Amino acid sequence: MTDNKINIPTAAELTASGKEIEILFWVGCAGSFDDRYKRVTEAFVKILNHTETPFAVLGEEETCTGDPARRAGNEFLFQMQAINNIQVMNGYNIKKIVTACPHCFNTIKNEYPELGGNFEVIHHSTFLQQLIDEGKLKPKDGNPFKGKKITYHDSCYLGRANNIYEAPRKVLESLDADLTEMKRCRSKGLCCGAGGAQMFKEAEKGDKEINVERTEEALSTGAKTIAAACPFCLTMMSDGVKNQGRENDVEVKDIAEILGSSI
Repeated sequence: MTDNKINIPTAAELTASGKEIEILFWVGCAGSFDDRYKRVTEAFVKILNHTETPFAVLGEEETCTGDPARRAGNEFLFQMQAINNIQVMNGYNIKKIVTACPHCFNTIKNEYPELGGNFEVIHHSTFLQQLIDEGKLKPKDGNPFKGKKITYHDSCYLGRANNIYEAPRKVLESLDADLTEMKRCRSKGLCCGAGGAQMFKEAEKGDKEINVERTEEALSTGAKTIAAACPFCLTMMSDGVKNQGRENDVEVKDIAEILGSSI
């Protein structure tokens, strides 16, 4: 589909025209259906187009990776969804996948191989860092985040599960921003509370919601921007900011949005 700003070819279109698919952008459920996270999808696609990166999406042929089903204990549904996706991607001879969702990233990278899906999978934080390192992406002088205090929240599936800590931070550091860490960060980072399919169930009894606890840590840094690299984290931290009545002066943004507004 195309409009004045966004060019998004599908795998079917490229294949029909005889072209190979160099990179498949796996959009994910949040990137496709969640109104807030669609803005992250648009920001990342604009960066891909800006850097003239050849890519395609599956479009209507993409379905959920099966991550929530497996985390919730429905192994049968997970395997049905995974095998369907693997067959579609193998049919297009997909070799390289980039996704903005750590849950999709972890599932396709680490769990699909046992079902016949062997792909090179890159999280968008690593991909953005590579574009910066290669000189293809450079924040403009006087970008809106230069010198501004930003704190970054580590996604469990990106950090502890896949040991990716530096890439998102290097992306933010490229803006000459004042990156201020929370006390619990990197391998000791506190979960936003949504992983393991917890996003889709009612909270259990307790004294405080975990996303509120984490948001309080973020706010204590004095940062006016909370950076995330996961749709689950973005939602939970945004809800935490609203819970604290700070939505008018503190924003929660994905690193692709932050970088996209600075080029």
